[in-house]
Amino acid sequence: MIRFYSTNDHGVRVSLEEAVLRGLARDGGLFMPEQIQPMDSSFFKKISSLSFQEIALEVSRHVLKEEIPVDQLKKIIEQSITFDAPLIRLSDEIYVVELFHGPTLSFKDFGARFMARLMAYLIRGQNQNIHILVATSGDTGSAVAYGFLNVPGIKVWILYPKGQVSMIQEKQLTTVGHNVTALEIDGTFDDCQALVKQAFNDQELSQRMRLTSANSINVGRLIPQSFYYFYAYAQVKNGSGPIVISVPSGNFGNLTAGLFAKKMGLPIERFIAATNRNDSVPKYLETGKFRPHPSIQTLSNAMDVGNPSNFARILDLYEGDLERIRKDLYGVSFTDEQTKGGIRELVEEYQYVADPHGAVAYLGLRDYQRNVKKTKGIFLETAHPAKFLEVVEPLVGRKVDVPSRLQEALDRKKVAIELPNDYDRLKAVLNSLD
Repeated sequence: MIRFYSTNDHGVRVSLEEAVLRGLARDGGLFMPEQIQPMDSSFFKKISSLSFQEIALEVSRHVLKEEIPVDQLKKIIEQSITFDAPLIRLSDEIYVVELFHGPTLSFKDFGARFMARLMAYLIRGQNQNIHILVATSGDTGSAVAYGFLNVPGIKVWILYPKGQVSMIQEKQLTTVGHNVTALEIDGTFDDCQALVKQAFNDQELSQRMRLTSANSINVGRLIPQSFYYFYAYAQVKNGSGPIVISVPSGNFGNLTAGLFAKKMGLPIERFIAATNRNDSVPKYLETGKFRPHPSIQTLSNAMDVGNPSNFARILDLYEGDLERIRKDLYGVSFTDEQTKGGIRELVEEYQYVADPHGAVAYLGLRDYQRNVKKTKGIFLETAHPAKFLEVVEPLVGRKVDVPSRLQEALDRKKVAIELPNDYDRLKAVLNSLD
């Protein structure tokens, strides 16, 4: 049986059901698996011959042990991993893995769809609703909205910062309806996240409504996000030497999932934490001091997180040992102007159109290859460039095709409840609409 502990208290031990359905530990800490053991070497010998779904099943069985019957776990994967994550070769040393082929054109579709079906399995036979309360700085909201759309027994509440997500992202998360309610907060992403945490710490509210989260503070999101790291390696393996992976990083859930994969034996030499001006983690890696700050608005808005929650998991994973963290993690940050330059460079050098987040990851990989070690590398493209038309099109000098599922969201009417950055007002709305 797999057990989970809190990053604030290693004496806490809870089941998979409690860790996923609660989301946040009672003491405010994040749940971590009690053990992350390496996978058998035979798995890596055959990995190139496995499909994405087969890899996902092997990894999830390893992580979850025997918590879920294999036939049910296979069903969850077949219903959630329904789209590809192709690896594109740009040069002998630069590859990109595209994680935007899901329903909302974001990498977060993987985690949201898997977790929605995992939760549905965990609450089977129960007669009380689960309420998903999630803060988003961009793509999390729409991925969660579509991932949990019409899942029986689950209601979704999405908090997003007013005026700080792209128009397309806002349309995606405010036009879903049904069991999904969008809450437009007059504040930053950090304010939204603080409101969510306050709600979880409100014992009366969290128990009455059975609150849980679907963003990367929930360990249920990190398990499926590890799948595509294994799959990327499987696609590029072919006798290659050391590989590094550059991850566009905001709340650091995506990168933490990569570190989980490395802990499970995935032979990635090093990860690159590529950030925008919200650079508290790269600064920590440079100075040894973690100084969170209010989030700064940038072109790569899904990464506008000044106090990333999952940094606590990274510290815990390495027992706070800075040198061990530095061995596995390299950090670098970029301005909006540099991000624009990255988008231009990708088009000019490789005829590849990237969104601002992918461009930051590309810049991180390029920085590492030029200044640290010339090695084969992969960067993650986490959102379709069509989600950032107003930024990308002027830089690439041509129209970017808008996928039909995105255009459909643009044509629908926005529906959101506007709220100030005030917990009492949030609680009143939750109570009134429950």
